[in-house]
Amino acid sequence: MQALAAAPAVPALAQQVRPAPPSGGRSSRGALGVEQGVKEFELTQPDAVADPAARFFTPAQFGALKKLSDALMPPMSGNPGAIECEAPEFLDFLIGVSPVEQQQLYRGGLDALNAKAKAKFSKSFAELDPKQVDAVLRPLLAATPWAWDLPKDPVRRFIASVRTDVVTATRNSPVWAEKTGTRGRAGQLKWLPIDPVYKG
Repeated sequence: MQALAAAPAVPALAQQVRPAPPSGGRSSRGALGVEQGVKEFELTQPDAVADPAARFFTPAQFGALKKLSDALMPPMSGNPGAIECEAPEFLDFLIGVSPVEQQQLYRGGLDALNAKAKAKFSKSFAELDPKQVDAVLRPLLAATPWAWDLPKDPVRRFIASVRTDVVTATRNSPVWAEKTGTRGRAGQLKWLPIDPVYKG
């Protein structure tokens, strides 16, 4: 028992630097199977050193989603907006694992925004300034008195759906919770200040 307690731990031995093998010869392994002359390094999670890339949407679609998210949920009254809360990145993940119908709704809607922006301003939706974004979006807004009674037109249906998704993703993010001290429904998930349909 005392001999076992006195023995050094295996990880400590595995991390020690051993002498390099003789030149011209093959490297040899120690008793523990560790390559001599090679130091084991601690691994770092990729997300700790770089932002994860969008995986589901194409670059053009994701650019449109970011511009749309910023227009629908900008920073207001000292609260963070959708971009700071990384709502587009979350939606990229969420829609990527959603049913095919939801994926088609988003992809079709984002492609339609890019097509309308190209036709009207000869730019992608992501390249539009705020006034141009408003000119593209305003005709697509529709009153939805019942959350599940969405418009039949697929692009208007997408806009109605994404408004709810962007605000939900923003107000349930860690950044929102940290900066406002609220999370989820404590943040009053309503589109009062920025919904042009709302009459107060």
